Amino acid sequence: MEKKTLGIVGGVGPLATMFIGEMIVRRTKAAKDQDHVNSIITNNTRIPDRTAFIMGRSQDDPVPVMVADMEKLSSIGAEIIIIPCNTAHTFYEELQQGSPVPVIHMIRETMNRAAEQGAKKVGILATTGTVTSKVYQHAAEEYGLEPVLPNQEIQEKVMSIIYDNIKAGKNADRSNWRDIVNYMENQGCDRVILGCTELSIVKKEMELPEFYLDSLIVLAETAILSCGYELAD
Repeated sequence: MEKKTLGIVGGVGPLATMFIGEMIVRRTKAAKDQDHVNSIITNNTRIPDRTAFIMGRSQDDPVPVMVADMEKLSSIGAEIIIIPCNTAHTFYEELQQGSPVPVIHMIRETMNRAAEQGAKKVGILATTGTVTSKVYQHAAEEYGLEPVLPNQEIQEKVMSIIYDNIKAGKNADRSNWRDIVNYMENQGCDRVILGCTELSIVKKEMELPEFYLDSLIVLAETAILSCGYELAD
């Protein structure tokens, strides 16, 4: 397979952008620099908040800014694009339509992975914007999975970890995380989807087991393969 150049629409959020870049390097089978995925990364922190726009708390539409970034990436050689932000996939159809090159659908790839692993009942931990848009719920149904959502109290704890902790450059509140874990386990989930790239940072910090399916890692691995490279053993 011919190797392709990867474009990453970053800044959504900044730490998740740096993390997926690292994961792509670490998960690529390589013996030297030239074996790694050729990639171009933006880290545009001026992209408007996706959840705020979805929830009607902001009139700043993130789509035009992201489309402009994809056009920029394509103009300097990107042949496949990824967006390390689950919430942004609420606008996937608009983004793909505006992109000059294919955009990998992070959420569908994650649900496909859950189904391949034999999951039946999956918990969804994501921003309120992602949950409200039902993009994960629709993808779960597409792959024959039963989605389980947090109640309002637990969802507030999820959002606090995402915004008050990780996006603010702090470690996750372990008390809030324990409450989230207990809730999902009590619902009988056989997988919990980390459906926000800030939660990928939590998995790394806390060394969470594979019970937690990390959407960012799924995206990184899909990008490696889609660009014609091999996964590390």
